[in-house]
Amino acid sequence: MDYDFDKMTLKEMRDLRTKLDRAINSYQERKRRQALAAIEEAAREHGFNLAELTGTKTRRSGTVAPKYANPEDPTLTWTGRGRKPKWVQENLDKGKNLDDLLI
Repeated sequence: MDYDFDKMTLKEMRDLRTKLDRAINSYQERKRRQALAAIEEAAREHGFNLAELTGTKTRRSGTVAPKYANPEDPTLTWTGRGRKPKWVQENLDKGKNLDDLLI
């Protein structure tokens, strides 16, 4: 496929570059997935999983159950992770502690 860049408009060249970037990224991602699958297969053949060999933890999916609830509106809950919701801080400012908000 030959391109005569002297006859192409700037928009056509930019569109071509965008398509090329997408094709390169798609190719790299596909090759990365293939390499990872091959590595995982080799680890399984030796009785390991990839996380055991690399020392990394696998990411767990799912939700965390709420641990605290707003006494004034029990539909407002918090897992205890991340930033405290406004209602938690307001209750703490009123003199309550987190144990008072446990579900």
